[in-house]
Amino acid sequence: MQNKMKIGILGTRGIPNYYGGFEQWAEQLSQGLVKRGCEVTVYNSHFHPYKDKKFNGVKIIRQWDPKGIGLASQFIYDLLCILNARKQNFDTIIQLGYTTSSVWTWVLPKKVKVIYNMDGMEWKREKYKGVLKTFLKYAEKLAAKKSSILIADSRPIKVYLDNKYKTNVEFIPYPAEIFKNPDIRYLDKYKLKRNNYLLLIARFQPDNNFEMIIDGVLDSTLNKPLLIVGDNNSKYGKYLKKKYKNKRIVFLGKIYNKVELDNLRHFSALYFHGHSAGGTNPSLLEAMAASCIVCAHDNEFNYSVLGSDAYYFKNKTDISKVLNNNKSWNRTDKWIENNNSKLRKEYNLDDLVNKYYKLF
Repeated sequence: MQNKMKIGILGTRGIPNYYGGFEQWAEQLSQGLVKRGCEVTVYNSHFHPYKDKKFNGVKIIRQWDPKGIGLASQFIYDLLCILNARKQNFDTIIQLGYTTSSVWTWVLPKKVKVIYNMDGMEWKREKYKGVLKTFLKYAEKLAAKKSSILIADSRPIKVYLDNKYKTNVEFIPYPAEIFKNPDIRYLDKYKLKRNNYLLLIARFQPDNNFEMIIDGVLDSTLNKPLLIVGDNNSKYGKYLKKKYKNKRIVFLGKIYNKVELDNLRHFSALYFHGHSAGGTNPSLLEAMAASCIVCAHDNEFNYSVLGSDAYYFKNKTDISKVLNNNKSWNRTDKWIENNNSKLRKEYNLDDLVNKYYKLF
């Protein structure tokens, strides 16, 4: 009888997802691999609200995480996860992200295959400057050198990694399932009406272009509120809430109920996607899956996903022009149809889990 492949998934705060894109993918991938006969372990931060030792067949190892000391906490958490992984006799370790983990590659168990999912080009983010930007480039190089295979979640990232490191790079994006059962009653909680609000869902960081989007909305003549979903208790979030005290800008805070989020997306008039430095962002795929009309920041990452089936902006003026010409939204049904077709063909969950499984 063939032994089960033992796989460890590191680099996230844990599952089920309460935090972001990597956690969402860890949740989906781990369960998919279990269904294919693998023995899968995911590392959870000790402050993760889920306390059981298993989640739908996935083993959970809780690791101490010194939250509250800034970026240093992530380095410590990653190191502790890797040290524990040395004891687990894994066949393969999947490391989601590299920024605070690749410095510990020398600690990784020697006979284990290591796969790094590289996410975006982190050093391009506006919030990183000087020495920190230099370090991130070094961290990227370490991950590329140590990894058996690099995973690129977008085609532009694959091209970049191929050219930069001349190594084995696989393009495997994140999945998204088309939202099929909208229920307008979910809007009652927020006293909203169908197609009568704009929506932005993102982490509160400058390279997601919050200010550009908000300024573009406020400069427009469209009298619809902009709803902003995300954890706004960070320094940047508090700055934005203080700067934009306007009834047209509504900070809803964090929402983790996916059905509620999907309904908010589905019934929005327009969805803004301001991400500018990452690869294929799961929140963009989820907006497409909820049949949103998308207005995205104009960059190669977003265009590689949406193609010509979206509005694009480079500045606040572009946003105002789109909003002031809202009659043109009537011709976007084809965009929604095309985006759903892309999801079925390129972002199917089973197909993407199979790609990881075949790598092993």
